[in-house]
Amino acid sequence: MSEDYVPIAALNQYAYCPHRCWRMFCAGEFTDNQFTLEGTGLHDRVHTLGSNYREETWQVRAIWLKSDRYGLVGKSDLIEESDGQLYPVEYKRGHRGEFDNDALQVCAQALCLEEMSGRLVTQGYVYYAQSHQRQAIEITPTLKAEAIAAISAVYSLLHSGRMPPPVYGKRCRGCSLYSQCLPQAVKKVNRYQEAI
Repeated sequence: MSEDYVPIAALNQYAYCPHRCWRMFCAGEFTDNQFTLEGTGLHDRVHTLGSNYREETWQVRAIWLKSDRYGLVGKSDLIEESDGQLYPVEYKRGHRGEFDNDALQVCAQALCLEEMSGRLVTQGYVYYAQSHQRQAIEITPTLKAEAIAAISAVYSLLHSGRMPPPVYGKRCRGCSLYSQCLPQAVKKVNRYQEAI
C-alpha cells in the first residue's frame, strides 16, 4: 500500500476514537479481546474471495477497493449488484452500532466503487452478525462530506504521527486497547497537574 493512501478501515477506527486509530495505524499497537476475536472470526469467513448469484443479486466477496481521487484503499466484505445498482455490505460482529463509524466505512467503500465503476452508489449496508440484520446506509451528500473530512483527518494523523489525547467515554468499555491508553488515568494526571 502506498503511503499516500488511507486504509478504509482506519476511517472506522478514527470515527470511533482518534487515539485508538493512532495506536493501531501509527504505533502499530493492537491487542485482541473477546470482541476483536469474534470480529476476526467473522471476517475470516467473509473474506473468502469468490462470487455467486443469490436469487437475482450478484455477490462478490473480498475484493480490493481503491480511489485515487480520495486516496483510499481497502478490502470489501461484500459487494452486491441488483437491478444495475452496486451496494457495499460491511460485516460487523455485534448488534446495530450506537456510533456513526460503521456508516463512514460503508460510505468510503461507496466512494471507491463509484470511481472504479463509473456508477453512482446511493446505498450500502452494515450486516450485524449477532442480530442477523442489515442496516441500510443512505449514501447522502452529507455522509459523503463527513467521510471526505474523515479521510483528510486520518491522512493528517498518519503523516504527522501526532498522538491525539485519549478521551474517556462509553466507547472505552469494549476497546481492546484500553489498558494501553488508560484514559481515566490520563484525565486524573491532567487534573492533578492543573491543580499544581
